[in-house]
Amino acid sequence: MDGKERSETGSFESPEHNRYFRQLILPGVGEEGQKKLAQAKVLVVGTGGLGSPVLYYLAAAGVGTLGIVDDDRVDVTNLQRQILHWEKDLGRGKTESAGEKLRAFNSTLTYHLYPERLTEGNVETLIGNYELVVAAVDNRETRRILNHACYRLGIPWIDGGIREYSGTVTVYVPPRGPCYECIHGTHAVRPAGPIPLLGALPGVIGSIEAMEAIKLILSIGIPLNGRVLIYDAWAARFEEFIPSEDPACPICGKQSSS
Repeated sequence: MDGKERSETGSFESPEHNRYFRQLILPGVGEEGQKKLAQAKVLVVGTGGLGSPVLYYLAAAGVGTLGIVDDDRVDVTNLQRQILHWEKDLGRGKTESAGEKLRAFNSTLTYHLYPERLTEGNVETLIGNYELVVAAVDNRETRRILNHACYRLGIPWIDGGIREYSGTVTVYVPPRGPCYECIHGTHAVRPAGPIPLLGALPGVIGSIEAMEAIKLILSIGIPLNGRVLIYDAWAARFEEFIPSEDPACPICGKQSSS
């Protein structure tokens, strides 16, 4: 069939229908679900090891508008895990490199590039036009900034973390808790320096982040809000942690003003 799919009537459908055919026939998606994906606006913060699979799979699913935030440049040490960036991209800005690959991969979508660092000063401007934020970052400070801003604006966000042989994914849906501050507010700050990890690990965790984003857009399945999914690559095992809300949390607690 030359890679094309036929409709029930036997005729070939449009190129776009063919592209998304395998998810169009999926329960919970269909034509209406594909329209939701096409109309969705998702901001991805970070284009590295986690951001690469997140962006690839959101683009593959047909998420209509993707915002991409990253102020970093491609370094040779990135190539072990950051599959959006190639040898020819060394020294280039990561948003420019990512945008080029994604446009070649799915040219029907809209991509907005933000080659800047997310800060308390620009966070609301960056996230304000999006319905969902996916964090693909490697530092606690950016997560805390995102958490506070997303709870102020009522925007769901997804967080993924990786280190050595393990990774985690969590979904936060304001105003419900627990939020990032509830779970991580009192945790010790990790030592500065490169994070040791195998290159395939962010592929696993980033793919789960993308799946959770698609579920939220389509309102299907059971999202990970209120749960932390833990992947142990060493033992090839998934576990789940149910954190408690902190009533005194300054972000989502009963006394918070966000």
